Amino acid sequence: MNTLYITGAGVSAESGIPTFRGEDGFWTIGSKNYTPQEMATREMYQHKPLEFLCWYYHRFATYRSLGPNDVHRWLADKNLITQNIDGLDGKAGNQDYIAIHGRLDKVTLFHDQALADEPGNIQILDAPWQHIDEENLSLTLMEQFHIIDTPKLNSSFKPYVLLFDEYYTELYQISQAQQRMIAADKMVFIGTSFSVNITQMALSTAAQRDIPIEIVDPEPVKIAYKNTRYFKMKAGEYIQNH
Repeated sequence: MNTLYITGAGVSAESGIPTFRGEDGFWTIGSKNYTPQEMATREMYQHKPLEFLCWYYHRFATYRSLGPNDVHRWLADKNLITQNIDGLDGKAGNQDYIAIHGRLDKVTLFHDQALADEPGNIQILDAPWQHIDEENLSLTLMEQFHIIDTPKLNSSFKPYVLLFDEYYTELYQISQAQQRMIAADKMVFIGTSFSVNITQMALSTAAQRDIPIEIVDPEPVKIAYKNTRYFKMKAGEYIQNH
């Protein structure tokens, strides 16, 4: 059976990374002046790049020393699409997973999104987070991301992360993700709140093709699709029996 696994922040929570929408989550805790939904945008990057980069740097610093957990390792040989940007699936050994929202340990050149509609058109590079001097945070962030006042197209670096006001392009392997959905015989959603477009896209594909799905979460979201099994448990419990 060709099972497609689609994971969210609940999987990485067991590595010590806060979920995005929980009480201590990244989408709950913003900056001093902006909500996370305002911070994680292309507009903020363009107009207030230092505050944008500081916010993302602290998110990277929160988990840069953390490693994959048993769930990541169990998924290492699976057909996987993850919403997570932590890169832990790669650290666990999965060489063929799709990070549909990007990876915070990578950057791209700041580019016109239309240029990313062709696979491989935009190069993905290692992020310079490791070279940031926290005692001179503002200066080194701007220097390492090649920004003087505001980001320049095809010159400045931008975190390889899909922002709220951006759309899925081939840079994020959207066509490959859709192909995996169509080819699946079953879909298993683990630790996701179904609040992003990729999960809605997958649900729509499952419904059109009558593909059975499983939802694994301590508080699973109930969906209007009859061919669904719910596993009200953490991901670590689920893998012990599968």
